[in-house]
Formats: sequence, C-alpha cells, structure tokens
Amino acid sequence: MTGEYQVTIVKYGTRQTVRSDVYLNHHLYGEPDGPIGMDYFFWLIRGGGHTIVVDTGFSATGGARRKRTTLIDPAAALDALGVDRAAGPPVVVTHAHYDHIGNLGLFPASPVTVAAAEYDFWTGPYADRTLLHHSVEDDEIATLRRLAGEGRLRTFADEVEPAPGVRVIRVGGHTPGQSVVTVDTSAGPVLLASDAVHYYEEFERSMPFTQVANLIDMYAAFEDIRARLATGAVRHLVPGHDPDTLARFTPVAGPLAGLAATIGEEP
Repeated sequence: MTGEYQVTIVKYGTRQTVRSDVYLNHHLYGEPDGPIGMDYFFWLIRGGGHTIVVDTGFSATGGARRKRTTLIDPAAALDALGVDRAAGPPVVVTHAHYDHIGNLGLFPASPVTVAAAEYDFWTGPYADRTLLHHSVEDDEIATLRRLAGEGRLRTFADEVEPAPGVRVIRVGGHTPGQSVVTVDTSAGPVLLASDAVHYYEEFERSMPFTQVANLIDMYAAFEDIRARLATGAVRHLVPGHDPDTLARFTPVAGPLAGLAATIGEEP
C-alpha cells in the first residue's frame, strides 16, 4: 500500500578524514585533497503494522578499533524511538561490514534478511583477504553463521519484499551482496542506498568509494538509481554516510534532536 510508511534516519556516529581516504584513486580526478566528514546511520521503517530495522550500526568494539566517534548508542536510539527489540522486529542487513551488523545481538528474536551473495562471500574462501577483511569483525560474521544455524537468517537472490511497499534489492558493487531498500511513504518513494551510495557527491559525480568488490557493479548501481529517480520510481535518495543527509529531511525533536530525521508522515 503506497504511502503507509515513515522512514527514520538515525545518525549514531561520525568521523573526520580526507577525500583521498573515501574516493577510489582520488588522484585521478586531478583535484586537491581535503577534509571530509563521514557520518554513520541506521534506518527505521514503520507503518501499516510493520516495524523494520535496516542495519544496526557498529558495535562499541568495532567502532573503537577504528577510532570512530559514537554520538549515541544504537540501543539507546532504538529505545528513544520506542522500538520493542524483544518483540522481534525484522532486521534487514544491507551488507555485512562492521558498521552495519555490529549490534545484531540487540535483536535476539528477530528474523534477519541479507542477500545470499553477501552471506556466501563472507563465509567463503576470500573473506580473509586483507583488502576485504579489514571492514568486518570476525565475531559478527560468526553471528551471521549462528543465525543461519538457528533458522533466523533469511537470504534472497536478487530482490525480496519483507512487507508490502518495502523492497530489498541487491545491487552489488561495494560488496558482493550490497543491497538498497525502497520504501513507499506519504512523501513519495524513498531509496535507502546504504553503501551503494556513501555520499551525494559520489553519486552525482560517479566517484566510487575506496572500498569496492566490483567496480562495474558499483557504476551500474549508480545508473540504476539515476533511472529510478528520472522515472519517479524514487523521489528521495538517502545515502549511507553523507553528513548533509539529516539537513535534507524533517528533523526529529526530543532526545534524538540533531541525530535523526524522518521522511513521510507518522503512521
């Protein structure tokens, strides 16, 4: 049912770095290096009797290991939003990097959806290679294995609809199973790009992020999203790490003021 959901964007962490650290082969653009911020988000979809959590943020251990700044503990943010974690709300994992699956333990009864290509890669023979492994935590991959063994891990090939009007679509590129999520809201269709698009500039200028499993797939994901925007299939693009994200949408008041924004009317 179109327009039944509200999307909440939650910023729980941040860091400061330089452009050459986030854009692949930055020197090829012939531009000076410079500072750039990187924010860390997870997303909440609510409406029509459904509550769906998209990604869970980095853990205290994963964040500290990489010297990331935590602005609010994801558990506290979820509590402030009134999410009953014990009730088992479905969790969508867009990909298995440390800053997206670090708190799956907060959802002891939830089904967890992830692309089969993502699970197969991180439990396969190349996951330990240095240029790939640095973005994951071994105990978090072990959690995915445990969820599979418990029957709580739900995998899909190309696309799945966890609720009417919510679609999870594998695009690859950043990781083998990188997925985006489209959501029907009263403000129009939203695309949660996660790390298929880290920054608005990355998308607008086709400047791939430094961490990439398949460069052609990453470029193809940009083109797919452009086509969705051009046809009106998507109205709002929400990237995975851009510090400008919250300023583009409706700010949330209360304990999450300055840390969250919404798209669409409250269900």
